[in-house]
Amino acid sequence: MDDDEKREVIRDENIRGLNKAVVRLLRENNLKLATAESLTGGLVSDMITEVPGASEVFECGVCSYSNRIKSSVLGVPEEELEKFSEYSEETACRMAEGVRKLSGADIGVSTTGIAGPGGGTAEKPVGLVFIGISSSEGTKAVRYEFGRGSQNERVRIRKLAALNALELVKEFVGKDS
Repeated sequence: MDDDEKREVIRDENIRGLNKAVVRLLRENNLKLATAESLTGGLVSDMITEVPGASEVFECGVCSYSNRIKSSVLGVPEEELEKFSEYSEETACRMAEGVRKLSGADIGVSTTGIAGPGGGTAEKPVGLVFIGISSSEGTKAVRYEFGRGSQNERVRIRKLAALNALELVKEFVGKDS
């Protein structure tokens, strides 16, 4: 996968039809998707499964909020979690790979990050999000920063992470359409 791609970040919280476009592209390309969600807590899976016919393209969603589940279910090495933290490019990549392998799906997508209001640091602020995507072609993660420093932005950060995860899947699948 090309790491040098220019990507437009979705910032509109009311994007309509993105989930339908993803399901349609997956169906047209005969591809299956699986999700591994920490930060978004199942929002990506929910957005996919609200589309009629999603069962044709959606294998499973793993809500891996704890590091124990990231490690035991998704296969994220504990030493990587300790070294890089659960809020990292490395963890997002391992989560996406893990759910793809666990489910047998063609594509795995993952979300991890800090939704706040606490937990942020100078190096890893509230609003820091990593979205991983994995296929037989390879695995990569994209870093986003959605925080603006306001107190009540947790819902906004989680929603933007879910929308951008769908957009990343759409871009990935659409490049071969």
